[in-house]
Amino acid sequence: MDKSVAGSRSLLMLAAAILPVAALGQTPQSNVEQTPPAAEAAPAEPAPAETVEEVVDVDTIGEIVIVGRRDRNLQQATNVVLTVLSAEDIARTGEGDVAGALSRVTGLSVGNNGFVYVRGLGDRYSQALLNGSPLPSPEPLRRAVPLDIFPTDVISSSLVQKSYSANLPGEFGGGLINLTTLAVPKAPFLKFGVGISGDTETSGHIGYTHFGSKYDYLGMDRGIRKIPPAMAAFIASGDKLSSGKIDTGEIAKQFLNRRTGVIQFNDKMPINASASATGGTSRIIGDGELGIVATAGYSNAWSTKDNTEQTAADAALAVIDKDYREVSTENRIVVNGLLGLGYEFGDGNRVRWTNLIVRDTIKRTSLAEGVQRSQKTGFDFLEQNTGWYEREVWSSQLSGGLNFDPFKIDARVAVANSRREAPFELGVGYSRSNIAASPFGAYFINRLDNGQTGFAEIAFSDLDESLVSGGVDLSYAFSPQFVVTAGFESSQTERDSERREFLFIAPSDFESAVGMLRPDLLLGGAIIEYYRIGLVESTESDPAFTAELKTSGAYLQVQAEIVEGLEINAGVRHEQGKQNVQPLQVFSTPSNSGASTALDNSYALPAATLTWKFADDMQARFNVSKTVARPQFRELMLQAYYDPESNRAFIGNPLLVDSEFLNAEARWEWYLPGNQRVSVAGFWKDIDRPIEAFASFSDNNPLTSFANAPAATLYGVEFESQLYLDLDRFSDSAFFANRRAVVIGNYTWSESKIQFDATDLVEVFGTIPQSAANFFRKDAPLNGQSSHLANIQLGFEDSASLSQQTLLISYASDRVTGRGAAGLPDVIESPGVNVDFVARQGLELFGKEVEFKFEARNLLRREYREFQERGGNRVFFNRHDAGTKFSFAVSTRF
Repeated sequence: MDKSVAGSRSLLMLAAAILPVAALGQTPQSNVEQTPPAAEAAPAEPAPAETVEEVVDVDTIGEIVIVGRRDRNLQQATNVVLTVLSAEDIARTGEGDVAGALSRVTGLSVGNNGFVYVRGLGDRYSQALLNGSPLPSPEPLRRAVPLDIFPTDVISSSLVQKSYSANLPGEFGGGLINLTTLAVPKAPFLKFGVGISGDTETSGHIGYTHFGSKYDYLGMDRGIRKIPPAMAAFIASGDKLSSGKIDTGEIAKQFLNRRTGVIQFNDKMPINASASATGGTSRIIGDGELGIVATAGYSNAWSTKDNTEQTAADAALAVIDKDYREVSTENRIVVNGLLGLGYEFGDGNRVRWTNLIVRDTIKRTSLAEGVQRSQKTGFDFLEQNTGWYEREVWSSQLSGGLNFDPFKIDARVAVANSRREAPFELGVGYSRSNIAASPFGAYFINRLDNGQTGFAEIAFSDLDESLVSGGVDLSYAFSPQFVVTAGFESSQTERDSERREFLFIAPSDFESAVGMLRPDLLLGGAIIEYYRIGLVESTESDPAFTAELKTSGAYLQVQAEIVEGLEINAGVRHEQGKQNVQPLQVFSTPSNSGASTALDNSYALPAATLTWKFADDMQARFNVSKTVARPQFRELMLQAYYDPESNRAFIGNPLLVDSEFLNAEARWEWYLPGNQRVSVAGFWKDIDRPIEAFASFSDNNPLTSFANAPAATLYGVEFESQLYLDLDRFSDSAFFANRRAVVIGNYTWSESKIQFDATDLVEVFGTIPQSAANFFRKDAPLNGQSSHLANIQLGFEDSASLSQQTLLISYASDRVTGRGAAGLPDVIESPGVNVDFVARQGLELFGKEVEFKFEARNLLRREYREFQERGGNRVFFNRHDAGTKFSFAVSTRF
């Protein structure tokens, strides 16, 4: 037995003895129509002077118009800076979700929570679209969508655009990511796949769980976590608990039961399993082709973390205050489905209706033990937490394009909704005094005295966000070298967010012996009634918020070849954004904290990209643009929220305002035969009033909020290469006849600095404007920005059949994930080096195509680390072994 397992077993057995807790026990083929690089199709060579227009089938805002030769690939031929990951590119990485696949793109990194960072700028500064339409977010802390909830099976391509153009939404800081779903299949197909996986820290090792219901494996609650009748009646009454008119004991008696309140010990956690099915067909109708494609997927995964959580007691970090060891197990269930209909007719006309739903549920159970000297010196603390988090995103989009050459129309309309429900978030804490003279000094007790000896709290939160968007783009080609495009787009996002948190409070004569009971007995109906245990609502000031964001934008854009080999894409966008956030009155006696926001701003956003094609295989690009970034809803809401995943408490700042960007970029690109390329780029961004997180202390615990720093700059250099080497030149063996080596690499160096003067002030709700130095450190890097990002893919593949073996190496240098409070240093995440191996092999068995896939992730067993460091002292905010993950999948195609 390894050390970590032995330690975890000791912690679990300790809890079982004292509390007493029961100790119980894919990647798709390219099925959709895509425009292949002409270098692979080997078309006839056009005359040097011949220019033709090619429309690439990627669902984004408007169309990607290419002025130039057909034998250039998409990245070379467009006059903006973009990267396209095809279905085959995604398949080579072996990643199961979009976030993982995008982490291999130059300048992109993925945080621990599935959000993508573009050139060191966090999810706040990046947009993700689905088929050109925005998506609502199921996350209470963000308006962006975590991309790890999208399985790669439903995505046919991913486009990353790093240089702004006027046809895109003005909220563009780091870049834009557009996901294109499956469309009209070339031929009927049906594909089934199953997979299993596990990791060295979870599978077959000990872990925690709680029963919940026997249907939890579906990721949908079947009523066991429904709000109890007494609680529902209280909410409907509009009364406050503090009014004294409510029998809080009656409400409290219905909260807890063994299903949600008792942690169970599992000495051998199960392996992970997944299954998927994808199919499609098409038929000729009239002069067009009607296609249908559908996919469904299910995955059930377990992850156990043995995490160290620490905070410092002094600015030198010489003394540790909180020192906890938390063992948590998460059961994540993802269910997804897609249904798409497409009709393509005439010369480039199309209509598509795409429907997508993703449900992502996490069932979390944790037990922690440790000390917290600022609270009680010499005491030991034991805390348990259980939670159920349901997230759902669905989208329905109708899009189409009509070609009246030389006039073209592209239009889209979409409705979408996201939900997040977190009922019965339960936290219970016990303490042991270790005082020999005390009759209970050797035992963990909880007298429900709001943390003096213990506590019990329960929370219910609900988030609902709806989004309606639409847009139209009109283009007219005066000649193949001169195209004018104009368009209009609008969207409306509405969010309602409510969180009610209650503390169990016992009278002062509550017996210590009773406080030794496990949670479901301690908070059972008989104990609550006999000892007159009541409730206090800690979120009574502002338990609910409503928010709205309306944007509308119109643009005019010109794409032209000024002289032969010199092209320009220039335009301007006028965009207006109205954003409102205000408390939602849920009580009959209104409360008014004044925590509201009303922003109404209009911007003229110019953008221009100059492309100089000074050789047939080389070109240079120069881009300059102006863009904006708006505060996210959660950053504006004055509502406390604890995120167990990041071990942080958050609260918003209603005084945030928009950030403005000035962007510039220059790059050199060299395109070699056979879809090979090399590029070097330099970029610079000047940011006015960037939104940054800062930390303070609340009840001796760090609390994260947000403020506009006066200014910041970001600049850097990118290098990218994609090379292939045919192996038949080294041997006449039939084995090497169709095999080639693949070398794909990219590297990004960047640096960012927060800037302010001694006279600059920062506004935070509830205080007078203060010096920026009270919140930020001058020249400190922006949150989430790594100075160094590198990705290398080394592999072999067969060009005649499916056979790939790829070693993937990634590196991200240290980055700030949180600001230090009260003079403490910043919290640093150290991603380091990660090594993965992916092998795909196709075989024909019983007359059917069968694909086998093997993955080994984190081969170096790199641990996850967040820490503060000063003078040789280091305090770990979060630290755990991630382990090595192995997976095996098989799929067959009919």
